[in-house]
Amino acid sequence: MPKQFSFAGFESASKPTDRLFYAVFPPPDVAAQIAGLAKHLRDERGLKGRPLHNDRFHITINHVDDYAGLPPDIVAKATAAGDAVKAAPFEVTFDRAASFSGRQANRPFVLRGGQALADLKAFQLVLAHAMKANGLGKLVDKMFVPHVTMLYDGRLVTPQDVPPITWTVTELVLVHSLLGQTKHIALKKWPLVAPA
Repeated sequence: MPKQFSFAGFESASKPTDRLFYAVFPPPDVAAQIAGLAKHLRDERGLKGRPLHNDRFHITINHVDDYAGLPPDIVAKATAAGDAVKAAPFEVTFDRAASFSGRQANRPFVLRGGQALADLKAFQLVLAHAMKANGLGKLVDKMFVPHVTMLYDGRLVTPQDVPPITWTVTELVLVHSLLGQTKHIALKKWPLVAPA
């Protein structure tokens, strides 16, 4: 196999450093409720992972992509897509906890829900259409699995029912995440408004 050459600094320049995604966040009192449940389940199941900070609990509606630096043209398209979304506030309820089985070393331990997330799924489709209309169609999440990550742990936890956690979603947020720094920056927020 021929040797591959590289230029100094090229590898680090191409490594993703920034993530762009749309999310909805619980209000502070609900985030505190999620944190309490995460701590309880962590102790109950003998998990080692630390619960996320309250301000990190969210539902990812659509992941735009990861980049080495944040491309202004993509931010502009993502902003235009968010501007196009028209929706009324809606309720979400999460009543199950389980691990995602994909990764072995650092599995997300998450809140899940059932029929009570139908409005959330419909909202995700509204955003998906707006993304497609603004040139981001190939980035739409076609396998949307609504969840709130509580912590990461190596153990695989089987699904269990938990006391329902409910809140009303009142805004959509375009989030810039600095990868590896556990830092989220809200680039733009769109309030959800019932039609007049």
